[in-house]
Amino acid sequence: MKIIVLGAGPGGYVAALKAAQLGAEVTVVEEDEVGGTCLNYGCIPTKTLLASSEAYVHATHLDSFGIELQGALTPNMQKIIERKNNVVATQVKGIRALFKSWGVELKEGRGAFKSDKEIRVTNKEGAKETLDADKIIIATGSRPAQIPTFPFDGENIISSTDALNLTEIPESMLIIGAGVMGCEFACIYSDLGSKVTLVELMPRAVSTEDPEISQVLERELKKKKIKLVMDVKVEKVSVDNDGVHAFLSNNKELIGQKMLVTIGRTYNSDSLNLNNAGIKAGERGDIQVNEYLETSNSNVYAIGDVTGGMLLAHVASKEGIVAVQNIFGKKNAMDHSVVPAAIFTSPEIASVGLRQDQAEEQGIQFNTGVFQYRGLGKAHAMNEISGLFKIIADKSTDKVLGVHIIGAHASDIIHEGALAMQKGLTVRDIAETIHTHPTLSEGLMEAAEDVHGEAIHAPKPKK
Repeated sequence: MKIIVLGAGPGGYVAALKAAQLGAEVTVVEEDEVGGTCLNYGCIPTKTLLASSEAYVHATHLDSFGIELQGALTPNMQKIIERKNNVVATQVKGIRALFKSWGVELKEGRGAFKSDKEIRVTNKEGAKETLDADKIIIATGSRPAQIPTFPFDGENIISSTDALNLTEIPESMLIIGAGVMGCEFACIYSDLGSKVTLVELMPRAVSTEDPEISQVLERELKKKKIKLVMDVKVEKVSVDNDGVHAFLSNNKELIGQKMLVTIGRTYNSDSLNLNNAGIKAGERGDIQVNEYLETSNSNVYAIGDVTGGMLLAHVASKEGIVAVQNIFGKKNAMDHSVVPAAIFTSPEIASVGLRQDQAEEQGIQFNTGVFQYRGLGKAHAMNEISGLFKIIADKSTDKVLGVHIIGAHASDIIHEGALAMQKGLTVRDIAETIHTHPTLSEGLMEAAEDVHGEAIHAPKPKK
């Protein structure tokens, strides 16, 4: 079995390794660098910058832990970027080593369909070669969209990629979009000393999350002195000597040294010559697939961002595994019903399943349980008392429908909720499971108990 994978991001490289494990002869075509957007321009770089900004904030509050620090603390952006680059380089080296270990061949260049079983690869020098395969997996991902209102110049109006390589901390920054990426960058640059303003079209930050979670995040952002301008549209942008001007739909004007645009993604299918494989893309370049991740051509599969589904690295990786299993005849349908997600703001957010407003819209009868971080001894010991745990449960069956957490290490804790949903467990199952003390995970147990008004470390419920 010969398989070509177009793209070496978290979907493509995982698919390639799984196919090699199953005995396929695998070639990966990548025009940029292995690891894709996630490793080189997204997940890992932002989390590395976040680690630096959080370390700086923690250091400025050492006195609250009884530690006296003499002298001034100064974030050095050049060293922070250098550390980020080193972390990325280490991970890139690791993926390349895995390819070598499993016999996966890497072709560096741009791949495009010559037919449904042939890929023409053009390298950086312009040399071309044609590869053939039995099956092809498209895993080319997405990129920041070019929106006419916000013309990127890499200096004043910048993309998320540009924001990962700033060698100086801006005095002020306007961030367009208070979604996942916008709020993460807001926390990073605010903690490092920038005066940050978040501008959002929706009425609340991280509108994809449970409303109660958004409310807590907005409170914490305001504590950081981040200005929130919600429910407005940016009508026009101009660059002058004093910075970038944003003219809003409410007739107000904002000015910042830099404007970071975190809205809109474009799917990377425009250079693939899909017509040569008999495949059509949607208006935004998204490639339609069935539950087995097959395109309209049974010889070609597509996974990850380019399919227009959930733009999450771990979803792309799982889809890569499922696609390969189907190529080998397993007929495994991809299940997107239980997908945990995390937002690495400060504090973190993590969620899985239904939000409360979604349950209400669907007419589901449900109970909720909530427990505050401040009720946990471990949270006080860590000086991380902001946040809450929230569980949504089916009223008739007691099964877990959704779990939502905002607070320290939320991204690590959420998987207990995901496992409960995946296996059809009830809140009683979580509540009756002994949790280690003292830990933050106890908060999920207490939230499960609170669904039935039985949380031990919470005041008696009001009737």
